[in-house]
Amino acid sequence: MDIAEVLTLADELIFAKTGKHLDYVQEAILRGTLQDTTYTQIAQEVYSSPSHVRNVGSQLWKILSKGLGKNITKANFRTVLEKEKIYNYQLAIVGDNIKVGENVTVNNNFNVCREKVRSPKTPQNPQPTSKQPRIDLSDAPEISTFYDRTSELTTLENWISSRTRLITILGLSGIGKTALTLQLIPQIQHEFDCIIWRSLRDAPALPTLQTDLIQFLSQQQETELPYLINYLRSHRCLIILDDVQTIFSSQQLAGTYQPGYENYGAFFKQIAESCHNSCLILISWEKPREIAALENRQKTCQTLQLNGLGESAREIFTEKGLAESEKWSELIDLYRGNPLWLNTAAAAIQDLI
Repeated sequence: MDIAEVLTLADELIFAKTGKHLDYVQEAILRGTLQDTTYTQIAQEVYSSPSHVRNVGSQLWKILSKGLGKNITKANFRTVLEKEKIYNYQLAIVGDNIKVGENVTVNNNFNVCREKVRSPKTPQNPQPTSKQPRIDLSDAPEISTFYDRTSELTTLENWISSRTRLITILGLSGIGKTALTLQLIPQIQHEFDCIIWRSLRDAPALPTLQTDLIQFLSQQQETELPYLINYLRSHRCLIILDDVQTIFSSQQLAGTYQPGYENYGAFFKQIAESCHNSCLILISWEKPREIAALENRQKTCQTLQLNGLGESAREIFTEKGLAESEKWSELIDLYRGNPLWLNTAAAAIQDLI
């Protein structure tokens, strides 16, 4: 049984019935139920009381019971899913163009069928909300030029819309990681309540970084990680950490932390594995060692390897007014499409003309 499929189905059922997506407590209850976890254990995971989790669970089972046309409880949830193979189906709201697939479970308000439908999480033309997010980009550099990265932007937008919790953007220095992320922000900012950009260029200790993040996100003084996680659960926040490679050791294998910075690994792991609605973007030359294992186990952690510009890098030579365009492709290959290197080379050529 794929937990991600179950959560997707449950999210669509909840959205169809209430107009709201699964919150972090409901998601924790579903995950815990599928893993035979008690309400008390789930409550500890989400830093809540067992009675509150039990009340949320009671309402959740009622909504799912109405949606699936079956009596759903915590005790029989797994059995119903396995017996009916409901988790292999997707929700289709009953409307003018309803398509009914085989083995359909029909209810008064919606059908569950094999027909692949658009999830309410990712509308075709998402509209910005009237509420403007609080944004702090004071630590971000100023980028004057951005070259075509349409496919990469689309990938990042899709990951964010599908509630990916941890995104790593990897690439060589000067390849355009920071420029890409800055270009992304205006396109996805309507999805978040808060957006904060912080650079690790000075290698701050994790408690220092956490305090800084909490003071902006919650305007409170708590500095322990659980309090930060709680805020990421109650609000949809985007945290961007640039220059992550500065906390790694240059004398070790890639992604090995400097002494005293190992707790960053636990921080990244908890962000990826905890139930919340927020997103952490890491910008780095190197991938943290925890990321590979997290990517293999769950879909809430993704990595974008940013490569050279390819032929779109010809724009650099056009801007510099260089001639002999037939040789540009050779230069692009020589410098691996790296915008910084190509700009440096083009400027040097321009000086020699």
